[in-house]
Amino acid sequence: MGGSGSVLPRAELSEYQELTFLSKQEILLAYKRFSELLPKEERRDARTARVPKGRILTLPELRANPFQHRICRVFSTSDSGDDSMSFEDFLDMLSVFSDSATSDVKSHYAFRIFDFDDDGTLDRKDLEKLVNCLTGQGEESRLSNAEMEQLIQNILEESDIDKDGTINLSEFQHVVSRSPDFVSSFKIVL
Repeated sequence: MGGSGSVLPRAELSEYQELTFLSKQEILLAYKRFSELLPKEERRDARTARVPKGRILTLPELRANPFQHRICRVFSTSDSGDDSMSFEDFLDMLSVFSDSATSDVKSHYAFRIFDFDDDGTLDRKDLEKLVNCLTGQGEESRLSNAEMEQLIQNILEESDIDKDGTINLSEFQHVVSRSPDFVSSFKIVL
């Protein structure tokens, strides 16, 4: 019997390579990792199965990520809102976090992840949640109300070009374009 290459038809493999920033080898490895998240009896149908969010969050790359729940929310196409992932959702996630993805693609998805209320802008509430995710939720790491307000004010002064009190996607991408470390820090390695 063949290895993991025999479970993905060649045409599909080529299509996935065309639609993502992943190589054929990375796609095959992604398929293997995705399949391993499924119960043994469902692995034969991995291309059509959905992996529950709880299983996705067991991946070492997501386990320590403070945005793990938002990442699942943004990449899941589940109609039921349970943030489960199909293989194609999983591939999309890995593609965006790959080294080969462009800065524009990475910043677009980062913006969506940071937009906690999914309204298309980063407002004060989104920024507060973002800061809390980055600094941790513990008492010792929590910023005081005054510190949080000052930090949000600084972020808005730096990023809110049209001065409407929110950061839109183009403003976010403008800020990210001036931060070369952003692209290298926004990745998940297979």
